[in-house]
Amino acid sequence: MGRRLVPLTLDNLQDLPQRCRSCVFWELDPVSGEAALKSGTTALEKEAWISAVLLDWGSCGRVVYVDDVPVGFVLYAPPAYVPRSTAFPTSPVSPDAVQLITAFIMPGYQGQGLGRVMVQTVAKDLLRRGFRAIEAFGDTRWKEPACLLPADHLLAVGFKTVRPHPAHPRLRLELRSTLSWKEDVEMALDRLLGAVQKEPVLRPL
Repeated sequence: MGRRLVPLTLDNLQDLPQRCRSCVFWELDPVSGEAALKSGTTALEKEAWISAVLLDWGSCGRVVYVDDVPVGFVLYAPPAYVPRSTAFPTSPVSPDAVQLITAFIMPGYQGQGLGRVMVQTVAKDLLRRGFRAIEAFGDTRWKEPACLLPADHLLAVGFKTVRPHPAHPRLRLELRSTLSWKEDVEMALDRLLGAVQKEPVLRPL
């Protein structure tokens, strides 16, 4: 199987799950988000947000494909572009970090290590751009796919809690720590992705 991670753009936005391509939970503040929902303009707001971030800051996501079928995605940006983040009791995101906004892997492809690969791909992209860390708001009560990521999953891929909270702790991954992962883990990731050469799909594109 051929597996690849491609930067998110307006051209492949439609490859996100239907409910995610028009969700503006993170992209708008609560008041604006509610207004967009009532007016039916959430899809347009999502496109406008991605366009603005791409123009102002650069790549803000990756889409995962298996045999050209989209099976997951990850979205990230500096907290200045994520209005909803200020509504959390454990905000703000540290000034030296980029926020891991959300991510999703289709059920049939979960448990294969793709979540870890996505985090590593984001880390390498941000290291190249001069950032030191990724932070995210976890959900300790996570039960099904939603806008927040399960705190347990974030801890499992290397994040550490920097501000505890019973429901929404803020977690942090030091980007340099991703470079110290053992070689056998890197090789396993390559095999998982069906790579022929060393790390071709893990480099920022």
